[in-house]
Amino acid sequence: MSDTIVRFIAADDPLARPLLDDLEREYDARYGDLFGEVAKVEINRYPVQEFSLPSGAFLVLVEFVDGVETPIAGGAFRRYDERTAELKRIWTRADRRGRGLAGQVVAALEAEARRLGYTDIFLTTGPRQPEAVSLYLREGYAPQFDTALPPEEVGIHGFRKQLVGPAAASVVREGAIA
Repeated sequence: MSDTIVRFIAADDPLARPLLDDLEREYDARYGDLFGEVAKVEINRYPVQEFSLPSGAFLVLVEFVDGVETPIAGGAFRRYDERTAELKRIWTRADRRGRGLAGQVVAALEAEARRLGYTDIFLTTGPRQPEAVSLYLREGYAPQFDTALPPEEVGIHGFRKQLVGPAAASVVREGAIA
């Protein structure tokens, strides 16, 4: 039997490490030093406190299989400006992709951002992540670039979304999505 829950944790919690290590490996494989640095620099660019209350959050989706807690997806946000949160580190383990987990992560982060008073979300993704571009378009994010251009010509792909409605009551700190 398998259950999946959302767990809000510190960005440096050991539970996050497997996902962040996997993210680093994949970024390096996709980009190398295309942007003039390896993925580890980007992943560690911001202090962990930026992904903590009162202005940020870091979460992992964990799956319990026979009572064992395993991180399978995750993401975070930090303050971009007074009313805007910036999504970062949205990630799903390769063996769990295609199950809608990234959409669950984004929805939980949006709900938490609304709860903290943010009215907008901003994010960027790279030209070699078509899955991420598809995710954000599917989740209602407006591209801040010409979608007719080839991804490599666009470079960094920016997206924005206005948050509307109340924070979802089904997301509980250190708890489950109902």
